Amino acid sequence: MKSAVKPMAMAATLLAAAFCSSALAQNISPVQQEKNRQLVINFYNDFFNRHEVDKAARVVAEDYRQHNPQVPDGKTPFVEGFRDYFRQNPGARARIVRSAVDGDTVWLHVHSTEHDGDRGEAVVDIFRVRDGKIVEHWDVIQAVADKAQNANTMF
Repeated sequence: MKSAVKPMAMAATLLAAAFCSSALAQNISPVQQEKNRQLVINFYNDFFNRHEVDKAARVVAEDYRQHNPQVPDGKTPFVEGFRDYFRQNPGARARIVRSAVDGDTVWLHVHSTEHDGDRGEAVVDIFRVRDGKIVEHWDVIQAVADKAQNANTMF
């Protein structure tokens, strides 16, 4: 187990360092950073909780870049894929537990479920915002375990 933790921790550290150094180089004001955070939170709630796909998608760039290997690049495939998903899973919700922003990058820590009683998944969604549009996305997803080796929650 220790061998799996070290590479993941190293990758997370390198990813965070890359984002932090790029934010410093961007010189984005705290006011603009907060606008970016609010844009992503509003998008997320409209899209994943209210399922107002068309309204939410107004802030997604046409050339949206996706790093989740199960979702294609581009606004249209992203929107249409989730439109179908929400038709099949009308109870799907994604509760934002915490958020952070650094420059043009916004992080959300989310508890995502498909229906009542679903243990769900712990998700870290990472968005890059440019000119008032979401232009890029990464995510890390982990199932919420039935049993844990500690008394802590994932949230």
